[in-house]
Amino acid sequence: MNEDQVNDMIQTWRDTPEKDLTPDDFQWFKNLGCACVTGGDCAQLLKCIQDEKNQEIVKSMGCVLLEPLINGIVKKEKGLYHCQAAITYLTQTCRADELLQSLLGLIEDIHPGAISETIMRQLSRLPVPYTQQQEEADEFGLCRCYSALAEFTKSIVEEMKRKDGDCDTAEDEELRTELLKFCLRSLRDPLLEAELNRDRKSSLWLFAMEIMVTLPVIQVSLSELLFFNSPKKSPLADNSQLNEARACLAYLLFVQRINIDSFPAVYSPVFILRCNVEYISQLLSSKKESHLLKGLALFTKSLQSVQDNALPVSLLELKSFYSAIQNLRQLLTECPLQHLRTSGLQVLQLFINKLDPEAKHKFFRCMLKTGNHAGVESYVVKNIKNQVEVSMEPGNHNKWFLGEEFLSLLGLVLCFPQGAETDLLHSMDRIMESLNLLRFLLIKDKVLWSQTDVWEELVRIKDEYLKMLRVCISMSRAYYSAELKALREDLKLKVKEARESARSSTLVKRITVKHQDVSNMSPEVKHQVLQSALVTFDLMESLIFRIEEIAEEKRKIPN
Repeated sequence: MNEDQVNDMIQTWRDTPEKDLTPDDFQWFKNLGCACVTGGDCAQLLKCIQDEKNQEIVKSMGCVLLEPLINGIVKKEKGLYHCQAAITYLTQTCRADELLQSLLGLIEDIHPGAISETIMRQLSRLPVPYTQQQEEADEFGLCRCYSALAEFTKSIVEEMKRKDGDCDTAEDEELRTELLKFCLRSLRDPLLEAELNRDRKSSLWLFAMEIMVTLPVIQVSLSELLFFNSPKKSPLADNSQLNEARACLAYLLFVQRINIDSFPAVYSPVFILRCNVEYISQLLSSKKESHLLKGLALFTKSLQSVQDNALPVSLLELKSFYSAIQNLRQLLTECPLQHLRTSGLQVLQLFINKLDPEAKHKFFRCMLKTGNHAGVESYVVKNIKNQVEVSMEPGNHNKWFLGEEFLSLLGLVLCFPQGAETDLLHSMDRIMESLNLLRFLLIKDKVLWSQTDVWEELVRIKDEYLKMLRVCISMSRAYYSAELKALREDLKLKVKEARESARSSTLVKRITVKHQDVSNMSPEVKHQVLQSALVTFDLMESLIFRIEEIAEEKRKIPN
């Protein structure tokens, strides 16, 4: 059909009253729309339906254009923008009842899974309320939408519950799969992002409870889904999305205790920790606060059920454990949120408490080698001192913190990887804890050390460490003293220049002097830092002197 014929047909429709339009007219109008979409002329179609002269035609027959336009978007035909604009215009122009009837007709032949997929995908675009105030306001309607979804699925779940697996048909199995997919998607979004608290029965909390109740009803074993389910059998194609959903499931089950009664009690705490650590690592690798909070909470709950000194060294060899600890270390050193770092430190201490002596020894070695942060390393050294003290108690003697094995660990503590160029201020926390450990070891009677050569090796390590530390202090003190002297001379010079300028300056010059005074705040702060550094070096030297005194006293005591 050429352009003249199209124009003649449109003019005919303009002149025809709505009641006289025939089914053939509707079909011709639809065919015209299909031709424009498939031919890439969506811009021309949009111009046609927006033409003021054609508004009566659009109101009467515009709904038939929805199908070709939507198909064009699905097939990603040319002119997507104009297709979307045309659909928007039609929804604003056509009669509501005819529009609804057309849309219902479009989805009649669509697979229910595709409808569910579309709904969940659209809901995932809405921001999840994080605080109680945001959830109560529900500005974007997300909470209301999920409450409606929960109410809608409740009747389906009840029907599945009544059947209880009897005479399952292919349709029942398909419905069960769709419900599982819905639950997993909901666990990942919005529940993984939401703040959930059993003390505050919010709409998202109630939705979480519905999800946790639904899973057993559709014959999904929580333990199998968490611990044994293969990703290949999952209705979610993306393994990362599946792991996030399972991580949220573990959080709701073990932290919030939702539907915990349906979980088998046969699994040991160590087995549950071993399985959960994969999800813990996944959550702690995230940059989102909601994920990190859930990861820390799940780690804490999983550890609390384990007896102290019960985790074997073999667990540390698992990739999942290594990843979880490294992610925890990264949180402690890089996370800008104080409350997360505080919680992370508590989890780290709890984890240390649960390791057996050999595992503690290996864990401390790993952290000293990979920590790269003086604060974390100082915390590890402090724990090493605590373990040595525990090992000295009757009945707690072990080779990992008293015998030859301990010397290899002590060698990692009392060392300077950068040699004489070590930045003492950056490493101050670790150095001070290391000196405290060394002093503690020397104070304790050497009879506690089972072998003479162990004590001799300790003294040798001590001598080498203190020798290098003295060199570092000497070089650092010389450097910082020179910096401090230069800074003081510079300040005196600026004060002198300011006084001379003040005697003969104009108002403008006085303003300049004030500006210079303000800029001098940084050197003053620098002066305080340099002065503090020198005081720190004095403190280190006093500890060295005390350690040498103790060592000398021990040498004078006869064996």
